[in-house]
Amino acid sequence: MQGSVLVLGAGMVGVACALELQRKGLQVTLVDSREPGSETSHGNAGVLTRSSIVPFNNPALWGALPGLLSNQSASLRYDPGYLMRNIGWVTRFLLAARPGTFERTVAALDQLIRLSLHEHERLLAESGQLARLRSDGWMFLYRQAPRTPAMRLQVEMYRRCAVEVEELDPAAIRALEPALRPIFARGLLIRSAHSVDDPGAVVRGYAELFARRGGRQLRRKAVGIERQAQGWTTHFEDGGSEQAGQVVIALGPWSAAFLRGAGLRIPMAFERGYHMHYAGAADGAPALRRPIHDAQAGYVLSPMRRGLRLSTGVELNALDAPPRHAQLEGAQQAAAQALELGRRLDESPWKGARPTLPDSRPMIGELPRRGLWAAFGHQHIGFSTGPGTASVLGALMAGEPAPIDPAPFAPQRFQGLGPAGSRS
Repeated sequence: MQGSVLVLGAGMVGVACALELQRKGLQVTLVDSREPGSETSHGNAGVLTRSSIVPFNNPALWGALPGLLSNQSASLRYDPGYLMRNIGWVTRFLLAARPGTFERTVAALDQLIRLSLHEHERLLAESGQLARLRSDGWMFLYRQAPRTPAMRLQVEMYRRCAVEVEELDPAAIRALEPALRPIFARGLLIRSAHSVDDPGAVVRGYAELFARRGGRQLRRKAVGIERQAQGWTTHFEDGGSEQAGQVVIALGPWSAAFLRGAGLRIPMAFERGYHMHYAGAADGAPALRRPIHDAQAGYVLSPMRRGLRLSTGVELNALDAPPRHAQLEGAQQAAAQALELGRRLDESPWKGARPTLPDSRPMIGELPRRGLWAAFGHQHIGFSTGPGTASVLGALMAGEPAPIDPAPFAPQRFQGLGPAGSRS
């Protein structure tokens, strides 16, 4: 089994890891119960941007807490019972909003996103998908003229990390996006941002590139893992199994539950979200040119191949809890104030879950089981940071210097996981 690797999970992170390990000369098998890119990687806003360095748990969160406790916010809803059952995670999540921890997270995410954008450009070209890439930037929009604490913090972090940002008045907003109604008093244009018209298709394109290069893919559901003398045996729901020298866990929000079977407790919570597609304005009317984020109303609207994709804010809830569509309904009402949405194109809303660790950094590196590797916990930015994650993980697995400092993403930053590579 020497030189063989099983990558569990075929979202953006898993597919990118499979491609990178293949490039390192390893024999890679990519495993998922569904088609590549059909879960969380399908449902995102399709934005690739360095502005994603500011996580939800930032110092401005403290001032926003009284309003969030009403559980009526457009940007955050929660199930009280779920939060009470996970009070340890909630506490650590809030503590990570302290300035020192937050600034370390910003610096780490900035390095990972920079690396990822370079790798995305390479993979888009190699997979023949550059035509999906738009380079028109994306916009944060504010309905109130005065700068909010969150906006001030964003601008400060962007300037500190040399993210190209331009402040917009109403006239500048209208010049860039004539389809928008004049309800926004201020905006930020992230000029260096990119976006794609179908994120799920991008992941599938990367998976097809992996297959063309000789990669093996299995459509099976992994349900457990067992350490053997020379590697790992992964067990599947159908009763079969597969052996490999090393295993990469890239199962996104399902990673924590899967790893409990290996005796590992991962401090993960779920930021669920919803989206719906709309037909847009009638023929001849101006169209939205780039993704926009309505900061006060808590939604993102992205022009996609299928239509306008309206994505909601965060819902903290159990992974398998029934859907709650109130947040999407509120986002639709708010977005309809900004521009003409047109008719709904989907029979029912899409629901997904974003796996979030308390410090809002992904887990990248060897777990305290030799030959078992983590590549999960990317909160809202797995689509943006998947290729960079793969580059870091590939270097660590090959025993090479990582392209960025891997320490902020190491699994061992969480107590209780133990030292990397320990025998168990």
